[in-house]
Amino acid sequence: MSLFHIVSLIISLVALFGYLNYRFVKLPEPVGITAVGLVASIAVAVVGALDPQLTAWARIAVQNIDFTAVVFQGLLGLLLFAGSLHVNWDDIRGEIWIIAVLATVGVLLSTVIVGAGLYFVAPWLGFPLPMIQCLMFGALISPTDPIAVLGLLKSLGVSKELETKIAGESLFNDGTGVVVFITLLGLSSGEMPVSASSVTLLLLTEVAGGVFVGLAIGTLGVLMLKAVDSYAVEILITLAMATGGYALADALHTSAPIAVVLMGLIVGNQGKRLAMSEETRHHLFSFWKLVDELLNLVLFGLIGIEFIALSLSASALFPGLVAILLVLLARWISVGLPVAAMRPFQHFAPHTITILTWGGLRGGISIALALSLPSVQGREIILAATYGVVIFSILVQALTLRPLIRRLRP
Repeated sequence: MSLFHIVSLIISLVALFGYLNYRFVKLPEPVGITAVGLVASIAVAVVGALDPQLTAWARIAVQNIDFTAVVFQGLLGLLLFAGSLHVNWDDIRGEIWIIAVLATVGVLLSTVIVGAGLYFVAPWLGFPLPMIQCLMFGALISPTDPIAVLGLLKSLGVSKELETKIAGESLFNDGTGVVVFITLLGLSSGEMPVSASSVTLLLLTEVAGGVFVGLAIGTLGVLMLKAVDSYAVEILITLAMATGGYALADALHTSAPIAVVLMGLIVGNQGKRLAMSEETRHHLFSFWKLVDELLNLVLFGLIGIEFIALSLSASALFPGLVAILLVLLARWISVGLPVAAMRPFQHFAPHTITILTWGGLRGGISIALALSLPSVQGREIILAATYGVVIFSILVQALTLRPLIRRLRP
């Protein structure tokens, strides 16, 4: 299929899922669209038992959609820019230390816990995996998904302090997770030497480079916005930052997610105050809010559709259940230890650990990373585990987080 046909298919299916959810299912839109997409995928598989040709055709059609490319070379830069654009830097600055610890130490700790847990549990369940593959799964599943988290935060009603911690962590920790995943993938394939110095240098280059690119393009973008008084041109400038800036950071082998988050923060704070008229602020922020909402729905719809293309056997679904327990345990430990260590020096709202644990949603970024794995040993197991955690996160954690917060309130 041509690119036009693929884009048309995606938009048409997601629009249909949205219609069906709005009329009949009535779940929150991102969750409902994912659920309808999953039901449609399962229905295709059931019908395929009677007509294998139909299932084969549907699978080929969906496999033409390069989910990893759609996420990392299409949606992610726009969604991260849109999400960070609406975050108040003064709020982030007040929580910067806990956000930094959770987005770095927390991700690394969770990666090790999930990886080690899967390595020791997997042989008992009949699917032994090499440690490096287990750690890659830990790296791709440990970061919370900013797209899922930021969409949910709008309707939760948690305290401003806790909302800032959750939003700030989700915006930055996926950059850490992607860097760790790429590092482990390079070690696994033999493309980079196995030494502490080489791994540390790569991590520092990716993170520091992403910060430098983000600050440079963000500052340049604000200067350009300040010199123009046309909301259409200014919106185009921000679009160029979210797409071209992301592409540049990626081409320089630095962390593109970290870079584009910093661009959004700079434009949404410094640019908003110093470089925009009232008319521009209204049009620009309304535009990015609409982009955020529409692309969110497209991504969640794709998560449901992509299930058709996975071709998972029944035996491969069990690892998903095991992975859910491992990931929740790792999340609780990787959040609980930093919060406990910093509690004497920083205020934390009641039940912070519980809410951060259950509110650590996973989404399309984890699936895109899992699908990017080459044909390594245990790839099907890792895909099944990843999909199990993501679906549980979207359909269970996201739907029960608000009742949990209400129950925990004094």
